[in-house]
Amino acid sequence: MTQSAFEGVRVINFGWIWAAPVMGHLLADFGAEVIRVESNTRPCIFRRVMPLVGTEPGPNLNSSWQNWNRSTLGITANWKMPEAVELLKRLVAKSDVVIENFPPRVLKGRGLDYESIVKVKPDLIMISLPAVGQTGPLKDIMTFGPSLGSIAGIASLLGYPDSGEASFEYCYTDSIASVTGVFLILSCLRHRNLTGEGQFIDMGQSEASSCLIGESIMEYTMNGRVMGFQGNLSRWMAPHNLYPCKGEDRWVSIAVKTEEEWDSFCRAMGNPPWTKEDRFADNFSRLRNSKDLDRLVSEWTIEHTPYEVMEILQSAGVAAMPSLDDDERCFTDPHHKARESFVDMKTPDIEEPVPIYNVPWKLSETPGKIWDHAPTLGQHNDYVYGEILGLSREEIARLTEEKVIY
Repeated sequence: MTQSAFEGVRVINFGWIWAAPVMGHLLADFGAEVIRVESNTRPCIFRRVMPLVGTEPGPNLNSSWQNWNRSTLGITANWKMPEAVELLKRLVAKSDVVIENFPPRVLKGRGLDYESIVKVKPDLIMISLPAVGQTGPLKDIMTFGPSLGSIAGIASLLGYPDSGEASFEYCYTDSIASVTGVFLILSCLRHRNLTGEGQFIDMGQSEASSCLIGESIMEYTMNGRVMGFQGNLSRWMAPHNLYPCKGEDRWVSIAVKTEEEWDSFCRAMGNPPWTKEDRFADNFSRLRNSKDLDRLVSEWTIEHTPYEVMEILQSAGVAAMPSLDDDERCFTDPHHKARESFVDMKTPDIEEPVPIYNVPWKLSETPGKIWDHAPTLGQHNDYVYGEILGLSREEIARLTEEKVIY
């Protein structure tokens, strides 16, 4: 039985912050040798932000760093020096895939863009994840997750309808770009196996993320209407929201899709008299009166814990799930525990094990696993420069002293 789907595939990851590093670790979890290229001159942001424990930042202490870079190798190279660029090109020549998520000018200015490195590896697969792609008037903009979500249009939907304020803090664009990128690389590897041809993938994160909001794009394109903030509401399901439960700040999500589910939902609540009123007689009526419906549903849910509501409704065939806090997701929720969604991992500089989200896809023949903790800065310099590129110890020492390997 094959244990590693990407065994024998070497990936060079010039990634930064989130999107490209996560793409790298997903490939590494399934057996690819992924080499993360960093520099002491400008370490990744998540080597410099607040740690999981303690009060002072450290290069290996942040939990996001540990999650997003596990299973990968790490080297340092001072990109500003021509000798370092030549070493990286030699490494590309011995690799299959290159990943990066900078504005186009960054790698081009260092001679590491696709047009430059494909000369040393003609069948190279390279994927670039800039904000909006390699061309156009915005190609060189610098973005972070929330601002990129605004460009993609996602932020225009995330807020409560009556608030007038966007509620957009999560970096959805990074998450969707990572998973989409893995699929594209997999497709390109298959294409290369069949044809011998490499590929360059220009995947603007904003374009990849816009697939999440197809209905709002079509609403504007076809009807000229901006959907605006949606909160937790659905345009075709009611009830569909988060509802308060017994306890402090405890909530449960409920979604009723069909008339059959509505009937089951009513029975599960004990068929209170209001469920027979004309204003809730069909889905269209329930949508028109969703505020009153949510208020009445809340009067029932507040008498139960989130898990009680879940058990009552799921037993009746109605979708319901508690809104989990961090402790529940990582440690106590029965479903996550059964799926082993999180595992504890020991890291060099953190005394207690760090909770790490597990391999997301459970495949039967190539299950994947977390091979190791995220690399310390330059941890695998000797292996990569020595064993892969064939440099002597003396050469590595000289290049380190001259801050080429740095």
